[in-house]
Amino acid sequence: MLRAHLPEVSRRAVDAIIVGVPGYANDLSGKMGANIDNAVRLALGAFLDLASQPLSGDPATPLSPVVDAAYGLGRGEARSGRSMEALLAAYRVGARVSWRELSTAAVAGGIPAPMLARFAELVFAYIDELSAASMAGHAAQLAQLGRARQRSRELLASALLTGATQQQLQSAAESAAWDPPRTLTAVLLPRAQASGALTALDARTLSAADDIAELAADGLAVLLVPDAEGAGRRALLRALGNCDAVAGPAREWTRAAASYERARRVRQLAPSSESSDRKQPTPGRSTPVDSEDHLAELVLHADPEALHDLRSRTLAPLATLRPAAADRLHETLRAWLLHQGRREEIAAALCVHPQTVRYRMGQLRELYGDTLGDPSRLLELTLTVGGRHPGPLPWHTTPPGD
Repeated sequence: MLRAHLPEVSRRAVDAIIVGVPGYANDLSGKMGANIDNAVRLALGAFLDLASQPLSGDPATPLSPVVDAAYGLGRGEARSGRSMEALLAAYRVGARVSWRELSTAAVAGGIPAPMLARFAELVFAYIDELSAASMAGHAAQLAQLGRARQRSRELLASALLTGATQQQLQSAAESAAWDPPRTLTAVLLPRAQASGALTALDARTLSAADDIAELAADGLAVLLVPDAEGAGRRALLRALGNCDAVAGPAREWTRAAASYERARRVRQLAPSSESSDRKQPTPGRSTPVDSEDHLAELVLHADPEALHDLRSRTLAPLATLRPAAADRLHETLRAWLLHQGRREEIAAALCVHPQTVRYRMGQLRELYGDTLGDPSRLLELTLTVGGRHPGPLPWHTTPPGD
């Protein structure tokens, strides 16, 4: 008797949802409305099947096809970019109207009170089950979309770091639903620290690791941070906290590979950079490195072989001495260049008497002759002596002359 009322009950339920849930007003018209009307009839029919089970049946276990359909509804809401609020409201409105219509028909048909009470119990259990199934489908779809989006963003990061064309980058950004910033700053850090760093950075930050062979081999990752310039750069370095990270320069987003290459080169120079006169980090505590602080080292080490040749030539006069004497004069020459010949400052830097500085400089002038007064030669000496360089000094590998 109740099944004969299903078409009318279904129509009333859909009409009530259109009025009670404005978000569905457009979706419940035309072909989509017919499909939903059929779905409502299916749900109501499954409910009556459940209500027809013996009293010993489990009222919380409706037929699986309807649960599967509810699960699919939840996934559809997630794919449409909607929360579960509208769907759950539709369930409540539909259940209220369906209960009103069916219970009226049941009373008119003479169904006894105990059976009507069980009928009401089943309505609540059924709608709870469908709601739970839809919420599970919604959560599963969101997780799947999140993984797909994350993978698309990883592929975008890989394209940015491997020199893809601007057209390819624009397409990859659209596929990843990623709004390009003005600039990107590459941050190179151990892979184990990447996920923790991401939580403190801009939500648009991209991450790359496994897709770049050289990163995977070295256990490193690259984070591409949007618009980290000026105050934003200072905030970036603070956000990196104790990470063993190197921050490249900010570059136009399509040129993020240039920022990555700079960060990679600075990381390779770390041993020589650590031996510079800059303030040293606290022992046992990592400190982010700003590549902007190491531009001179980068320029100086751009051609290591040329630097080695220049160093050998400019230090050749010292290579004729015994190592201990050569070390003292090398140290004095470096201080003389850095302090621009100011004897008192040189003596303070070397912790020696000014007369000792005068004596040593006399030795150096004998070895170098007019070179110490030639601006071009002084530039070469400054490049090779003024900075810190890896590797032994020439006189530690070549026997001194007679």
